[in-house]
Amino acid sequence: MLNRLLIIAKNTFIETLRQPIYGIIIIFALMLMVLAPTVSMYTLDEDIKLLRELGLSTLFLAGLFIAVFSATGAITEEIETGTITTVLSKPISRPVFVVGKFLGLSGAVALAHLICTIAYLMAIRHGVLERATDEVDWTVIIAGGGAILLTFILTAFLNYTYDWNFPATAITIAAITLSTGILFLAIVDDEWHINPAGSQFTAFDIYASILLWLALITLVALAVLFSTRFNVVVTLTCCVGVFLLGLISDWVFGRFAARNLSDPAYELTDQIGIILARIGTVVVPNLQIYWVSDAIYETGVVPAPYLLVALGYTVLYTAGILAIAIACFQKRQIG
Repeated sequence: MLNRLLIIAKNTFIETLRQPIYGIIIIFALMLMVLAPTVSMYTLDEDIKLLRELGLSTLFLAGLFIAVFSATGAITEEIETGTITTVLSKPISRPVFVVGKFLGLSGAVALAHLICTIAYLMAIRHGVLERATDEVDWTVIIAGGGAILLTFILTAFLNYTYDWNFPATAITIAAITLSTGILFLAIVDDEWHINPAGSQFTAFDIYASILLWLALITLVALAVLFSTRFNVVVTLTCCVGVFLLGLISDWVFGRFAARNLSDPAYELTDQIGIILARIGTVVVPNLQIYWVSDAIYETGVVPAPYLLVALGYTVLYTAGILAIAIACFQKRQIG
């Protein structure tokens, strides 16, 4: 069973990388990261704080759309075209199929998130040119631009010579070249000196990216759940709706769920509202625990133990959603 699970995950991962929309979203996110330092100049607050918020917002939204479109391409289209009957006609159970799809999609989302995170860190390293006397950080431009240029050269060569799939090859090579570029920037400062202390990278940015990655895992699970029952449009609508509701979960549900149900001052309707709010806090993912916007403008610190709390929440919530997805898919008529 494990071998079949890994085969489905691998095939899903490869097919996701080959989807044109996957590469388009990554390119669009990278373009926004490049423009972020320029846009961040127009603020009355500290420019670097706005740069961080723009970068993290781009990471979050890019991951959301990649998760949704990839899930619909991996599951919904297979159901609608009937190709899923070929897979399920083999000795592959539906739970293995769902979990394998989830693992493959999670890997693809993680790869895209890695690429966008590196671009975000490069933007943070470059910083905002607040004054006319500020100089461009050529180490960032050469490392980032060189990585992208090398990616296109190698991809074009491999595509022309060996007929490798262009989008999948480009994304894979970009992850390698950009990772090399960020490692270079981690040890070389803006004066081209070997100085790891001058890299200007902080644990805050790394932790913030990890938290967003955990949030994307929950969104992938939700996208898989919706894809087992709905078409592309409905899946996208549901995922965006849950995403927006999850960002304001504390305000919509949390403030009511925290009230004392046994308080005699509450009438029956109030008690029903409290019960529904408590149900909402369980059903709807609280995405605010992954979003560190407040920390950007206040402490600027994300405690390392907090990552373990977020990880535990993600594991439990994702496991519950996948269990529901498997139950829904078991009753789905195929073919």
